[in-house]
Amino acid sequence: MSEPKVLPTREGYDRWAATYDTMGNWLLELEEPEVDRALGDVEGLDLLDVGAGTGRHAIRTAGRGARVSALDFSEEMLAKARQKPGADGVRWLVHDVAKPLPFAAKSFDRVLSALVLEHIPVDGLASFLAELGRVARDDGVIVVTAMHPAMFLKGVSANFRDEKGEVRPRSYVATLSDYVTGAIHAGLVIVTLYERSVDEELASRNERSRKWLGWPALFVMTLRRA
Repeated sequence: MSEPKVLPTREGYDRWAATYDTMGNWLLELEEPEVDRALGDVEGLDLLDVGAGTGRHAIRTAGRGARVSALDFSEEMLAKARQKPGADGVRWLVHDVAKPLPFAAKSFDRVLSALVLEHIPVDGLASFLAELGRVARDDGVIVVTAMHPAMFLKGVSANFRDEKGEVRPRSYVATLSDYVTGAIHAGLVIVTLYERSVDEELASRNERSRKWLGWPALFVMTLRRA
């Protein structure tokens, strides 16, 4: 078996955009209900989706009554998002999350970053999380999800297959403590932190997840400004 081809993160997601929504990604199935639970009722709230990809969270939360701004640095992923029903209810922006967010401080009631952390270098985690905190209101909620670092122990990171084989957008190996320490150094308060493993219910719906049955797969933090 050939080694995966590792691409710069933006290039990798540009190439992944064509199949991102149709590949049967079991991690998305595991994550989406956890995001909804962590965000709570969003009707009438200002919500920012940082690293929105093809808009799976942005469009759903807009449909639940949130005023949503969504950004990503992959123009191909955002092009897919803009084609979806309900996309006209979202403000879409092309932006690299390695740079300061293009919003004033305390602009949002909810700030979401879903499955982005593995693409942030470890030494950049605190500054990235601090930006999420900067744009959150004093009583706002910040929700961060990530592929569980335990998956790195199995040699797994974000990946897809094209006609030439497995492709991986550039990821950075981190530990759970790296993410927790990053949040603390960002001056944020950890409200909840939990881990989800693949269970039989998910495996019965998505057979591709069965090989990870019982293994930690998802990490979710809910944060607030200090």
